[in-house]
Amino acid sequence: MPVAEDLTAPVRERRLAPWRDGRGTGAAAHEHRLLTAARPALPWLNWVGTFAKPLLRVPRLGWITADPLTARAVLNDPEHFTLLSEGGVGHLWAQILGDWVYDLFDGAGHYDLRTRSRELFTEKTSVAFVATAWGDRMTRARASFEAGEPLDVADLSRILVGQMVVTLLGMHVPDATDETYRSIFETGEELAAIALGTTSDTVLPAEKIAKAREIVERLTGHIDASFATASSATVIGRCRDLGLSVRETKGLSTLLMVAGTETAASAMARTAALLFDTGEQNRLIEHPEFTEGAVREALRVTSPAPIIGRSVLADLEIGGRTLRAGERIVVLTWTANNLAGEYRIDRAYIPQNRQLWFGAGRHLCLGGPLARAELTAMVQLLVGDGRPFRVVSREYGKRVLIPAYRSLVVQKVGSRYGR
Repeated sequence: MPVAEDLTAPVRERRLAPWRDGRGTGAAAHEHRLLTAARPALPWLNWVGTFAKPLLRVPRLGWITADPLTARAVLNDPEHFTLLSEGGVGHLWAQILGDWVYDLFDGAGHYDLRTRSRELFTEKTSVAFVATAWGDRMTRARASFEAGEPLDVADLSRILVGQMVVTLLGMHVPDATDETYRSIFETGEELAAIALGTTSDTVLPAEKIAKAREIVERLTGHIDASFATASSATVIGRCRDLGLSVRETKGLSTLLMVAGTETAASAMARTAALLFDTGEQNRLIEHPEFTEGAVREALRVTSPAPIIGRSVLADLEIGGRTLRAGERIVVLTWTANNLAGEYRIDRAYIPQNRQLWFGAGRHLCLGGPLARAELTAMVQLLVGDGRPFRVVSREYGKRVLIPAYRSLVVQKVGSRYGR
């Protein structure tokens, strides 16, 4: 049985544990280095967030919160908070995709869109998507990895995500190779990178808007011609079957590319690192029944999308503070999730955090079940044969939107190629 949360450690020790200064070789130190390499201000912001009890006002940034209950209250309150005004991701994407975003992302049409699309990713369909998209490639990776050959989990993750994009969007990619899928992943990465530097200002310059629209067309331009005949095994076909329009389908496809490429690849490689750095892989090998907990904990600790922005629509009192219309609030999801403690596969379910790594409320990540299925497949690849692995080398991604490993080479312990 999962053990209860240990609240006996001093509050200061528990509060500061995830924000060590990067010295050492433990999981917290590596996560600190990874966050710093991605966006140097992130560790500082995460540390400041520990003092947001439950809210703190930061010059130029606005209000911040790392309290999971306050975060959930914000994300579940469409009457007072929106992602469509300056400071929200909807405002950013409306500039790229068009004004229709204002209705479908958070307006009157959003509830209808969510209702019709909620069956896109169930636990069952997500497992099927993973099997269809990754089956052969995972079989080859497992064979070489279990034979003792080194495996770059970060690179494999990018290939797998590229394959998933092709499967979900029904893209015609004849004679595809690993390099083909890497290229598709990089296209999604390029689109997501448009959001770099928008933490404090979501107004995009004209050249960025033009570049983003060109990328979107590259990724979704085929949908116009394939929409009517797309297989129901693809997201395009399922969107059509659920009654979504071509425009809605292209918008959802774009969001899936942005929300599900870098975040998925980041989570997979960081999960491998966590299993090794914490030694939890050994307990997981002994207790495979904790696989679901291992995946949930990995999503909590990594929280690949570390911040969520909202704009204040109307004055309100929350957490003993008065927020005014037009102000901004940033939910520090990584901080809020990591305050619960370090990675532990048998950690009991934490009600106040729930799935905060996927957001909350009407904008809870639509692809959550798919992310869990992808991570589960990666965990099974790493320890499914009952033998541990070691990290041979690692390289942190620099100046990227989503903190991630650029390279994470692992190898089975005791193989003829390693120790």
